[in-house]
Amino acid sequence: MISPLISKKKRGVKYLSLPLISLLLISCFSLFLPVSCRYYKLERKLDLESAEFLSKVRYIISREERKIFLELPDSEKENFKEEFWKRRDPDPNTKENEFKMEYFDRIEKANHLFRSEPKPGYMTDRGEILILFGPPPERITNPMNFGGGCEETWLYGNFPVVFVDSTCSGNYRLITYNLTALRSFNLMYMHELGKAQAKFQQTIRGETKFFDFNWNVKKIMVEPDRVEGIVIIDVPQANIWFKEEDDKLGTVLELRLELKDWEGHLVWEHEDSFKVETDEEELRENKKKKFKIEIPFVLVKDLSRLYQGKNKLSVLLKNRTGGEELQKIMEVNF
Repeated sequence: MISPLISKKKRGVKYLSLPLISLLLISCFSLFLPVSCRYYKLERKLDLESAEFLSKVRYIISREERKIFLELPDSEKENFKEEFWKRRDPDPNTKENEFKMEYFDRIEKANHLFRSEPKPGYMTDRGEILILFGPPPERITNPMNFGGGCEETWLYGNFPVVFVDSTCSGNYRLITYNLTALRSFNLMYMHELGKAQAKFQQTIRGETKFFDFNWNVKKIMVEPDRVEGIVIIDVPQANIWFKEEDDKLGTVLELRLELKDWEGHLVWEHEDSFKVETDEEELRENKKKKFKIEIPFVLVKDLSRLYQGKNKLSVLLKNRTGGEELQKIMEVNF
């Protein structure tokens, strides 16, 4: 929960001089970052409610969760939100989710305390630290430092977190880049959020990863009267729940593919199931191994409709063990 934030700061992503939007636009032209560009485009297409959710959970959502959320169809996003908070509920037996309540309470406090900044308080550097580590036990303000700017220091025990406003206009920037020392402080001194977050860290990190997969379409032939291609799906074995039987680990993946034209008419569909088998030793030694599914397709009907573009190909993959399923949709043009 905290370490991704820290590692992000160490990489310097947050402190580049270029605005974030400019950085993302530049990445779209890079041959090495096509995935980043795709997720940027997906985020731009989010409805207001989904965009607000993603913005407010920015400090606690994992990269994997964010990727899954962006790829989900709109009809599945509400279910994702429910599961997102359930996974962070420190005590499912109580009516309220203490983690969620405390998190949004801190967002409100940040919005109120730092309303003088040019963006919502929870999106500021001071808001980020307040939300993740709670109000500082001690706060020192320096209206004018030797460099001519204003400085604010938050003390968590003996560890200082320093913010500087170079123009004294109320726009403070975090200059303490390494927050590693705050991890233990967070677990010791934070209130409800700290307790819930600590429990989440201890119980979730060791579990199987989210059920997820990567996929693409390889076009082999596109002619006026015929289209051929292959749908390729890669499922990391580390993301699959297995059932143990006779010293073997196994499960069955159920697949459904649907191709619809720009008006939503079904043009092609395919259903299949695949048996996946391994053992504990192989799973440990080949953590990055992927189960590959290749589905060839040939289209000869309604091609004139498909050639108009904006066709939607959807894949629904379900794991019989545990009942996990995930649907993804991509636009396919021929």
